[in-house]
Amino acid sequence: MLLSCLSATAQTEHLTFKGVPIDGTLSTFVGKLKQKGLTYLGTEQGVALFKGEFAAHKGCSIAAIAHESGYVYRVGVIFPEQDTWIRLYNDYSSLKEMLTQKYGEPTSVVEEFQSYGSGDYSDDIKMHYVKNDRCRYITDFSTESGIIELRIEHNDMMECHVILLYEDNTNGDKVRSSAIDDL
Repeated sequence: MLLSCLSATAQTEHLTFKGVPIDGTLSTFVGKLKQKGLTYLGTEQGVALFKGEFAAHKGCSIAAIAHESGYVYRVGVIFPEQDTWIRLYNDYSSLKEMLTQKYGEPTSVVEEFQSYGSGDYSDDIKMHYVKNDRCRYITDFSTESGIIELRIEHNDMMECHVILLYEDNTNGDKVRSSAIDDL
């Protein structure tokens, strides 16, 4: 009986973001992130938006995403735009190093430029590749509580950023189960 209680407790442990479990209703989660010093910008269609400091980076955009049930299952961080490869890569590699320190070795790492030739590329060429979807820098960390994904991306305005995504296993499984029911 003790083992089944411990097993049930282990299964309900949630991934955390800024020390806050990724669980509960979106409004409750919003309140907890406000207490952590993030500036709340509003909620639209199950996505709560914030601005603030995260992992020693000021000016981050943060989104907490809830399932239609109202429970939070994913949080994303968009780090400030960088206009050179060296700055973009420094953000990515320093975050990767900190995540490795906290969560252990990554479960997968892809760091490549998809090009027609080989060799060293200039900063300008690397940024061109980022903006044209020919740069794949993605590091994943899997824990018992969830998945953390770090990546280099660009947006529709061709601004280049590092993006960090957290997805809680328990609430993420509820989302997937609901999606499977639709099929």
